[in-house]
Amino acid sequence: MSIVTDASTASAGPGVPQWVVGVDTHTDTHAVALLDHLGGVHAEIQVGTDPAGRDRLLGWVAGLVPAGQVLHWSVEGTRTHGLGLVRQLRSAGQRVYEAPKPVSSRRRRGGKSDPLDAVHAARAHLAQLAHLAQLAQPAQPAQPAQPAQPAQPAPRGRAAGGTRPAVPRADGGREALRLLLVTRRHYTDTRTATINVIKSMILTADDELREQLRGCATAVQIRILRTTATSTATSTATSTATSTGVGSGVGSGAGIEAAVRREHLSHLAVMVTNLNRLVAANLRQLRDLVTDICPALLDLPGVGPVSAATLLTAWSHHGRVPTEAAFAALAGAAPVPASSGRHQRHRLNRGGDRTLNAALHTIITARRRIGHAPTRDYLTRRSNEGRNTNEILRCLKRYLARHLYRIMNATATTT
Repeated sequence: MSIVTDASTASAGPGVPQWVVGVDTHTDTHAVALLDHLGGVHAEIQVGTDPAGRDRLLGWVAGLVPAGQVLHWSVEGTRTHGLGLVRQLRSAGQRVYEAPKPVSSRRRRGGKSDPLDAVHAARAHLAQLAHLAQLAQPAQPAQPAQPAQPAQPAPRGRAAGGTRPAVPRADGGREALRLLLVTRRHYTDTRTATINVIKSMILTADDELREQLRGCATAVQIRILRTTATSTATSTATSTATSTGVGSGVGSGAGIEAAVRREHLSHLAVMVTNLNRLVAANLRQLRDLVTDICPALLDLPGVGPVSAATLLTAWSHHGRVPTEAAFAALAGAAPVPASSGRHQRHRLNRGGDRTLNAALHTIITARRRIGHAPTRDYLTRRSNEGRNTNEILRCLKRYLARHLYRIMNATATTT
């Protein structure tokens, strides 16, 4: 632990705390730095990640920060290595924020170490707050003798202060939804990979098995392989060995090959069946949990349990996403100017939470498929105006993000 005692203690500006604690989190230890509102480092410490280490950290900070002064925590990895610390800080009534991601072009420019990363986390948080305070100041009127200057774009990247400080996502129902979505993705990916293996093994199977499965849907093939492959494997191996003579070279090898193929096709078919059950049970859990948190989402056309769970996971809880415009930016549905000369237009946003963006796309696709009247009319009107499909989808996603955000803010219950 190191302490600097001669740092400035001047008062902080509006919206800026007097103190910021930056935390670089890891599996076994946390590197911590205490900074004042000017960015000066007052003290540094490294503590363990166990409850005793976290208690030591809270006592260390309480001994350095005067009572009554505003303190913020800027923590890296709030949903990974820093989750235990975040939970304890929230229980203690501390103000916790996600440490901004540093701009890649500036990353590591001043070296790399855990204490330096903790200092960077705190200073990036101060930069965000300073930028927001600057935006909140009233604009200065332009001088009459000078032409009005176009607005300058905000600095890119979180460390440049271009975004509002992010609050860590909530636990409880929101975390349960996230776990269900993660496991569902694993189940479906594993099922797809298993079916691909089955298809490749059928492709090189003997003529009898190929003819038996030819023209059947995948679900029918799985059912046939699950119920008949094991018994057929034994009889095929026995008949082949009897007709050709055991150990007679090629004939015996062909019988072993058929037996092994059919045996493992049966195992893979059973695996796919079990995964189907897990996916179906997962969907029921998602539906029940979404119904408990925000049933109004499931009443909307095109919104299913998976899409609703994705929306609630990104939204998290009241106050985390301050406005519907911020939610649209989070979803990558906010318009990005792409104008030049006489052409005034906007383009698709390739940033944001792509899983959330995919959920919006799924909802719009479902509405187009079921003939949702407002969506169909909007597509027709904008097509007649000369808009292409990508531009129309961007506008639809923006409107949908606004509508869904307002519904979640008005009706969702979080714990």
